[in-house]
Amino acid sequence: MASARRAPFSGLLAALSGLILLLATSVSAGPSVPFLNPRAEGDKYLLGVGKADITGPVVEIGFAGYADLAQKGTGLRQRLYSRAFIVGDVNKPDDRFVYLVLDVLSGDTAMRYGILESLEALGDDYSAYGSHNIAVTGTHSHAGSGAWFNYLLPQITTFGFDKQGYQAIVDGAVLSIKRAHESLEEGYLDVATAEVKDGAINRSQFAYDNNPEEERNKYEDSVDTTMTLLRFQRASDGKDMGVLTWHAVHATSLLGNNTHAAGDNKGLASWMLERELGGSGNVADGFVAAFGQANHADTSPNVLGAWCDDGSGQECDFERATCADGTVEACHGRGPKFEALDLGVSSCHEIANRLASAAREAYDSLGSSSTPVVGTSVKAFHFFHDMTFWDFQLPDGTAAKTCPAALGYSFAAGTSDWPGMFDFSQGDSGNPDANPLWEAVKGLLKTPSKEQKACQGEKPILLDVGEMSKPYPWAPNIVDIQAFRVGQFLIVTSPSETGTMAGRRWRDAVAAEAKSFLDDEPIVVLGSPANTYAHYVVTPEEYDVQRYEGASTLYGRHSLDAYINLTVSNVKYLSPDATDLPDPGPKAPDNREKSLSFITGVVLDGRPSGYDFGAVRTQPETSYSIGDDVKVTFQGANPRNNLRLEETYVAIEKQDGDTWTRVRDDSDWFLVYTWRRTNGFLGHSEVDVTWETGGNAEPGTYRVKYYGDRKSLGGSITAFEGTSDSFELS
Repeated sequence: MASARRAPFSGLLAALSGLILLLATSVSAGPSVPFLNPRAEGDKYLLGVGKADITGPVVEIGFAGYADLAQKGTGLRQRLYSRAFIVGDVNKPDDRFVYLVLDVLSGDTAMRYGILESLEALGDDYSAYGSHNIAVTGTHSHAGSGAWFNYLLPQITTFGFDKQGYQAIVDGAVLSIKRAHESLEEGYLDVATAEVKDGAINRSQFAYDNNPEEERNKYEDSVDTTMTLLRFQRASDGKDMGVLTWHAVHATSLLGNNTHAAGDNKGLASWMLERELGGSGNVADGFVAAFGQANHADTSPNVLGAWCDDGSGQECDFERATCADGTVEACHGRGPKFEALDLGVSSCHEIANRLASAAREAYDSLGSSSTPVVGTSVKAFHFFHDMTFWDFQLPDGTAAKTCPAALGYSFAAGTSDWPGMFDFSQGDSGNPDANPLWEAVKGLLKTPSKEQKACQGEKPILLDVGEMSKPYPWAPNIVDIQAFRVGQFLIVTSPSETGTMAGRRWRDAVAAEAKSFLDDEPIVVLGSPANTYAHYVVTPEEYDVQRYEGASTLYGRHSLDAYINLTVSNVKYLSPDATDLPDPGPKAPDNREKSLSFITGVVLDGRPSGYDFGAVRTQPETSYSIGDDVKVTFQGANPRNNLRLEETYVAIEKQDGDTWTRVRDDSDWFLVYTWRRTNGFLGHSEVDVTWETGGNAEPGTYRVKYYGDRKSLGGSITAFEGTSDSFELS
C-alpha cells in the first residue's frame, strides 16, 4: 500500500526535479411520491436549466485534486456533468447570468476562455452571455481527470495539458448552457434551507480555534452545516425545472487511491436527487439538481476524524496531524463507512445520501416555509484584479498588502484527507532539506525576493510560484472578482477554496453593503472555487497558524481582506439602478497554446489471436442473488479513442419477452467500468464490467453490453460491441 500513502501535491514535489529538466529543454526548445409544491409568491424571472456530459479521459490521465502521480485513471464509476442555471430579467432580457456547476475540481481560466469563445461562435442568439455574467464553478471532485489547468504548477502531476479532456469539459459546459438557453421561460425563484446532519467536520480545527473567541461563539459549529436551496419553477404549469444548492463540504470522500472517475459526494448527490424527483408529478422533464460548493476549504467529509494508519490505533496529533514516527504519511481521515483504505466508495455514498436527504428536506419545505425571491432586476459583474503587491486599506484604516502567489511549507504536508510526505507537517516546516530529493528540487526553483518574503509574513515560502513565469506562469497572480444578484438573492464567487470563517466574514460584508440598496433582507451565498484555481483563502488568524490551508493561501495574510474589499467596493454594480460595469481589469494570461504536454497518445489497439474486439473473456454466472456483484470481462480497446460523450461505455439490458431494454448505463453509480492493459507492446487490453446489484437492482433476466472503439496502426478508429450471456437475478 505504499502508493496509497501519497498525498495532496506530494506527487508534485516528487515530479518537480525531473519535470523542470524537461521544461528547461522545452524552453530552449429511486421514484418519490408525486406531490405538488405551491409556488412562492415572488416576482417572475426568465429561467432555464440544462445538463450535459463532460466526462474526459478516464484512463491513463492523472486525476486532479490530490496531485498524486500514482492516481491515474483506470476506469469510470459515474459520468461527470455540467449543470447550467440561467436567471434573467423578464423586462431586460440582456440582464442575466449563468451559474455553472461542473463535476470537476474547479472552474479554471483555460476552460472559462474556451466556454466564452464557443458561446461567441454560436452567434447573436447567445450575445447576452459574456465574461461579466458567466460563473464557472466546480463541485471540487477529486475523482476526475486533470490536465486541463491553465497554469503550470497543477499541470505538473498530470504531465502537462490534455486537449481531449479539456475540450470535453468546454464542449459539455457549452452544451449545458445551450440546453438551459433553449429551455428559457418565465418562472419563479424561492429559497429554502436545511441542516446537513453529520455531513462534515473541520479538518483544521487547530487553525480555526485561532479565530477570535467572540467570533467563534457566534456559531454553533466550526463548519457551516446549513444547505441553501434555490428552486427554479415554471410559471406556465407550476412545474419545477431544477434546484441549485450550496453547502460546504470537501468532495474528498473518494480517497487518493481511487482511480475510477466520478463526481464524488456532490456529483453522486445530484444523481440521487435527480432520480428521486424525476418520478414526481411536480417536476418538469429534464429536471436538474446541482450541489454547488461553498466555503468548504477546511471541511472534510471524513467525519470519523483523522487516525494513524500505522497499527497504533491512535488519533493523529491535533496540531501537526503527525503519527508516532513524527510524519504525516500515516494520518488519514475516515469517512462514515470507513473500512481501512477502501477507496472511500461506501463513505462517499453515505455522505452523498446525507446531502441528498438535506436537499430533499429543503425541497419538501418549499411553499410552506421558503422565502420567495422578489425584486425584478437581475445584475452581474466580473473583473480581473492583479494581486501582485497591491496596497489597500482595511475597514479600520490600517494599511494592508497582497503579494505574488506563493505556497508555504505546510502545503507539502497535505491534509488528513490525503496526507503529505518527507518531513513536512502541519504548521511546521520540519526539516525537508534533510531529504536529498527535496534538496535537488529546491535548487532548481526560484529563491523568493526580500520583498516577497516580507509580504508573505508568517509563511515560510516553499514554492514562489507567483514570481515564476518560465516557460509560462506557474500560478495565477490575476484573479476573478465576480458577483450576481437576482432580487434579494446574491451569489459571490471565489477563485480560491474558501475557509469556513473566511466565507462567513465575506458573506456578512456583502450582505451589509447590499442592505444599502435592497428593500428586503439580503440572502448571500458563496461559491468556490470558481473561474480560476487560486488555491485557498483563510482568515488572517488562521494564516498565522500556517496549517495546510494557510500555507496554501497564495497572496499573503490579507488575501481574504483583499477579496472582501474588492467585492464590497463593487457591490454597487448590483444595485437595481446600475447601468454600467466595472473596468474589466488586466486579463488573466491564456496559456492554452503554450502549455506543454508529455502525455502519450494511443498508438494502436491489438487483440490476442482467437479473440475479436468485444469478445467475452469471462462470462457471468447463470444466476445471482440481489446483493451479489456481477462481473464480466471483455476483450477491450482504449477508451481514449472515443469519450462517448452523451453515450455510454457499458450497459445492463433486461429481457422482456423477445425484447432487450437498456436499464442501466455508466451514469449509474453501481455500474463500474474498469480498463487495463494486458500487453503494452501489442496494445492488448481488457475491460471488466461490474454491476453492484445491492445498490438499486430488481429481479429479472439480464445481460451486459460493452461499447468500444479500437484504433488501428494507421490511426483509423472503428466502433465495436460486446454482449454477454444472459443471467438471472433474484
